[in-house]
Amino acid sequence: MLKKILIGLALLVVGIIAVALLKSPDFRVERSLVIAAPAEKLFPYFDNHKKFNEWNPWAKMEPEAKNTYTGPDSGVGAVASWDGKKVGKGSATITESQANERIVERMDWLAPMQGTSTVEFTFNPEGDGKTKVTWVMYGKNENLLAKMMSLFMSCEKMCGPEFEKGLADVAKLVAAAPVNPLTP
Repeated sequence: MLKKILIGLALLVVGIIAVALLKSPDFRVERSLVIAAPAEKLFPYFDNHKKFNEWNPWAKMEPEAKNTYTGPDSGVGAVASWDGKKVGKGSATITESQANERIVERMDWLAPMQGTSTVEFTFNPEGDGKTKVTWVMYGKNENLLAKMMSLFMSCEKMCGPEFEKGLADVAKLVAAAPVNPLTP
């Protein structure tokens, strides 16, 4: 009886490994929201990590996490690092910043697992002062452990709802921001 159980467990483990090896390493999560504000008003909340953390759903999830900022305040070379029990440890570096159009970041995850992904924010005019903001994260699960974890933990299910919350929160934040009477 014990022998049959051990053989069954071995087959299960081999099956999981086989499925993980055959699974595509690519992942992508994408969410968009049309926000009633022009790109010029939205862009600073994405291009500056301190302003980003005013609405970042992970910063709200663990406000006591340690956040550090290095490099310029915004734009290419700006780096935000975090270290927390719930949000793990990692950093985000802005690698591309096209004013009011697009931001690209390299995300380096250090804990609980190591990995790298790319995050992009795009800003497309929708008429009447509205902007379609798209938040995308993509990358590859390059090692077997990451592929096996992706069988049980969906990046889409973990991050998609948080992207939605974040975009909704930045929309509220921008709507509540005082209007500068000197700007057109």
